[in-house]
Amino acid sequence: MQTRNKVFDDLSQLMTNAMGVAQGAKTEAETAMKSMMDRWLADRDFVTREEFDAVRAMAQKAREENEALKARLDAMEEGQG
Repeated sequence: MQTRNKVFDDLSQLMTNAMGVAQGAKTEAETAMKSMMDRWLADRDFVTREEFDAVRAMAQKAREENEALKARLDAMEEGQG
């Protein structure tokens, strides 16, 4: 009976070690994939979210200023006509 418990203990230890190795391999693969994706994205000249949001805010402000100037111009033209 003692031999059977030893076999189960050894098998349990082997499975525990295998899970640890698998978890380590998963973490290493995720790190490698993230690094590869970061390099690929950097080579594509993509903008960051912060840069995109800043440019979008600038465009919105320019659009609003343009609309205000158009309204003033329309009012001036009506006053002359």
